[in-house]
Amino acid sequence: MSAQRMTREYFPVSPKASIKIRPLAQAATLFVLALPLAGCGTGALWDKFTAKDDTFVEEPADKLYNEGLYLMNEKKDMKAANKKFEEVDRQHPYSDWARKSLLMSAYAAYQGGDYDGCIGAATRYVTLHPGSPDAAYAQYLIAASHYDQIPDISRDQGRTEKAVASLEEVVRKYPSSEYAVSAKAKIEGARDQLAGKEMNVGRYYMQKRDYTAAINRFKAVVTQYQTTRHVEEALFRLTEAYMAIGIVGEAQTAAAVLGHNFPDSRWYKDAYNLVKSGGLEPSENQGSWISRTFKKMGLG
Repeated sequence: MSAQRMTREYFPVSPKASIKIRPLAQAATLFVLALPLAGCGTGALWDKFTAKDDTFVEEPADKLYNEGLYLMNEKKDMKAANKKFEEVDRQHPYSDWARKSLLMSAYAAYQGGDYDGCIGAATRYVTLHPGSPDAAYAQYLIAASHYDQIPDISRDQGRTEKAVASLEEVVRKYPSSEYAVSAKAKIEGARDQLAGKEMNVGRYYMQKRDYTAAINRFKAVVTQYQTTRHVEEALFRLTEAYMAIGIVGEAQTAAAVLGHNFPDSRWYKDAYNLVKSGGLEPSENQGSWISRTFKKMGLG
């Protein structure tokens, strides 16, 4: 929908009206001429009288919107573009252009690396226009902003958890949208990051010989992140930790499940050799939590 341009009509003053205002014009002239004679206290009054008129002038919504697009696409000036889009919302808050500008404001902020600004604008869009065809994209921008800020595994993963929650929201609310496919791929990437964090902490505990704490971390990977690339190493580390504390039945089960699901994995070879070094063979205990977990997921 195109915005209607506002126009101003200028009407000529009638001769009759000009006669009436002539005495007023003469009086104003005399007043201006008299100001220099009034003494040194007239400076502020003179400045006020001659000040430039800064009256606000409303601009057409489509003009502001297209200027924003130009600044964003041609000039690559995301901040300036954002100001234009925000101006549309400020001057024409109930127009269709305001709705479009709010989404473009979120996109410009995302492109400019202003993730908090993007999340704010996109969240407002979803709140105000939940039934819009573009609501799915706004929700995706929120998720992508969190995803792009995922830190490395040595740091707190709170942002990663927010990314997963936001991406799952896209899939849940808009399962048939084109953004659901991309969201699912990003979810796997974010979950891999969370699993990597658990592995990093687990390996730290292994170095400290705190095997119980290490087992808890590797267990989290096996139970929560089975589809990530870290599950193979997690099963080997469980074999290693259980062997270290003498719970050989669980060590045998971890090695057997690893071999059954990932027979070509280098981690299985290491687990097999570790169990063999203790005079044992990989053997799955069907009652083990490891076995039950993989059967529940259809992987055992």
